[in-house]
Amino acid sequence: MSVLELKRKANQIRQDIITMLLPAKSGHPGGSLSSADVLSVLYFHEMNVRPEEPHWADRDRFVLAKGHAAPVLYAALAERGFFPKEELLGLRQTGRMLQGHPDMKKTPGVDMSTGSLGQGLSAANGMAMAGKLDQKDYRVHVVLGDGEMAEGQVWEAAMAAAHYKLDNLVAFLDFNGLQIDGTTDQVMSSDPLPDKWKAFGWHVIEVDGHDIEALVAAFTEAKATKGKPTIMIAKTIKGKGVSFMEDQAGWHGNAPNAEQAEQALKELREEAAQLG
Repeated sequence: MSVLELKRKANQIRQDIITMLLPAKSGHPGGSLSSADVLSVLYFHEMNVRPEEPHWADRDRFVLAKGHAAPVLYAALAERGFFPKEELLGLRQTGRMLQGHPDMKKTPGVDMSTGSLGQGLSAANGMAMAGKLDQKDYRVHVVLGDGEMAEGQVWEAAMAAAHYKLDNLVAFLDFNGLQIDGTTDQVMSSDPLPDKWKAFGWHVIEVDGHDIEALVAAFTEAKATKGKPTIMIAKTIKGKGVSFMEDQAGWHGNAPNAEQAEQALKELREEAAQLG
């Protein structure tokens, strides 16, 4: 897909996030909206997947380590054709397949059940190591939250990934600077993140997480990197695309009401019109 087409996909993913959160009356818009651009690039440019065959053995794998941002994953999967878009309206509803956090047993396209912060990178490590042992060409991608950097298991997994030279593993750090209790600096500063990941043996790419062209280039660079895993430390804006949600910690885990959803969709549709 072209950069313009990927921007359109990211916009549609954002619209679908708002649409599904309204009937659910709960969920996490802020970190879902901030991750929409990278999910657009992953599912519509980068990853080798087969929606009609979600368990295809040679598919690229994806792990949403910050599992509370499930709406962005569900929106991307539905847009890619893993399941009908009508299912999005059943988010967090009893008897429906879209749980509040990703469930690999219930949702086609979900490669790992996540939600407990800190565990996603370990799971991605296992997938990448299995690929190496089985001499497979698939790649593994994982999206981490910046608040998640306070979890010790992340750093154990980071050390292991470098030790085993998992160059088929790419992490994306959604660095929007906010978590449920406030700014990441106030809650538990993890700065300087680039230096830490370099010290742990990773190839580090710093990138604008909303610049589609830059993200495409970053994934190309990651593919060319041999002998070590890659992390993209991506500067993003929590609530990206919705003016009253942007850079507001209060929208970490609160769903919009009908009036707010209408305003959010109005803004996103105006952006879509500008994209043509």
